[in-house]
Amino acid sequence: METKYCKESKVIQTHRVFPFDLNPFGYLFGGKLMTYIDDAASISVSRHCRRGAVTASVDQLTFIHPLHANHSCCVESFISGVHHRSMEVFVKVIGEDLVTGERYLAASCFVTYVAIVSFMNEEPDFQVPFVVAQSDEEKMVCSGYEQRRATKKIERQAAKQFHQSLSVDLPWIQ
Repeated sequence: METKYCKESKVIQTHRVFPFDLNPFGYLFGGKLMTYIDDAASISVSRHCRRGAVTASVDQLTFIHPLHANHSCCVESFISGVHHRSMEVFVKVIGEDLVTGERYLAASCFVTYVAIVSFMNEEPDFQVPFVVAQSDEEKMVCSGYEQRRATKKIERQAAKQFHQSLSVDLPWIQ
């Protein structure tokens, strides 16, 4: 089976937080940050498997510290686990006060993608490459993958039952 290193999928994107990116409380709008996260993570996936893939879930998205106007928002991502056609991407968001140089952990999460047959690669039989951690941080993050995957499997079953109970009717439309 093909193997790749975490560093081969690493993405680093840095953005300046502009006033038009802020929520009513003066911090980076969470949805804007989620866009940055999905963008970086999707590039990590493409670098890792060189296939089409879709976002399956965003897990454990934790907003740790607000990002202020005129700070920078650095989004780092890499593949942290794989299983047949699914890939987990670890994302870390680092803020920086561009006046003082102070850096802080602003957010972190895991995003799961599923590789699919698409116009990018039409062969139906494939498996995504295995991933190998090298740095201490990569090893720490990747070491928890199997536990996160097992927990997610249980949560996915509960979510499936929950979603089957939800109504799709719009009572105000007749």
